[in-house]
Amino acid sequence: MMNTFQKRVLSFLIDNAIYVVLALLVAGISIQDPNFLSFGSLRNILLSSSTKLILALGSAMVLISGGVDLSAGRVVGLAAVLAASLLQIQDYPRRFYPELEQWPLLVPILLAVIIGAGIGALNGLAVARLRIPPFIATLGSMVIVYGVNLIYFDQEPNNSQPIGGLRPDFTELGSGSFLTMPIIVIIAALVLGWAWILFNKTLTGKSMYAIGGNREAARVSGINVNGTLVRIYAMASGLAALAGVLEAARSGGAKSNYGEMYELDAIAACVVGGVSTSGGIGTVPGVLAGVLIFSVINYGLTFIGMNPNLQFIVKGLIIITAVAIDVRKYWQRS
Repeated sequence: MMNTFQKRVLSFLIDNAIYVVLALLVAGISIQDPNFLSFGSLRNILLSSSTKLILALGSAMVLISGGVDLSAGRVVGLAAVLAASLLQIQDYPRRFYPELEQWPLLVPILLAVIIGAGIGALNGLAVARLRIPPFIATLGSMVIVYGVNLIYFDQEPNNSQPIGGLRPDFTELGSGSFLTMPIIVIIAALVLGWAWILFNKTLTGKSMYAIGGNREAARVSGINVNGTLVRIYAMASGLAALAGVLEAARSGGAKSNYGEMYELDAIAACVVGGVSTSGGIGTVPGVLAGVLIFSVINYGLTFIGMNPNLQFIVKGLIIITAVAIDVRKYWQRS
């Protein structure tokens, strides 16, 4: 039998397992190679985490509301292609729109985000009004968005060629820095702050948790369930589109397969970060920790020379362990 102190320690470890795992990963890799804690390494981890975090925060919103969004990865790809096609330099020999005059930087970016949000709103309407299960609604949306992207990408004169020659003011968002901090990381931090306020300080955030906990109870208590779900799905897809735009800026180009399987990585990061697949539970710091764990695995294990194929095994074990801890945690409290 455990005494009171041991129970408290065990409870603390279970409640904060995600942060304990992250600390152990960093410590273990640092022991293998102390250079892992250098500013350059930490900067690279933040760079690789930035767009993933933006996407994961949107996925977390949907999961907390009791749904799932399988279309997020394809929205990333569509937004990347759309923004890149409108933000090429004038003298690039294979411009997507040869006769198009240069638009202000924010116009194509906002256009891509608005289109992404519109796709999310349609997902929300399908889930809220038509009562289609979120898995099915967003699965269908995923296929449709990918088809639209392929048709757009294949039009003359591009003919499905990778889009390059992006404007410097656009690529600066993905590769530039402000006071030594990458601009893309600053944008991700701003989105993180916005998400924390949304989750914790707004009526939409509180309604999101209530709907995920018990939709009928939320409806009876006066919450506009349908309207809230439409907003949540729209914001989530808008974030996915923003992530796609920044991915294009970071890589300096775009292809139609951008974003493939990104939605599964985002969902995995959310689950590892403590977002319940049953809805109603999840925090912004937890999502951040989940994204960082996978970034540390991807970057850190490669940094110390471990076989990259082992990363998939490690990821899978961490996901299964995280879900097991999550189930055990709420089972003990019930």
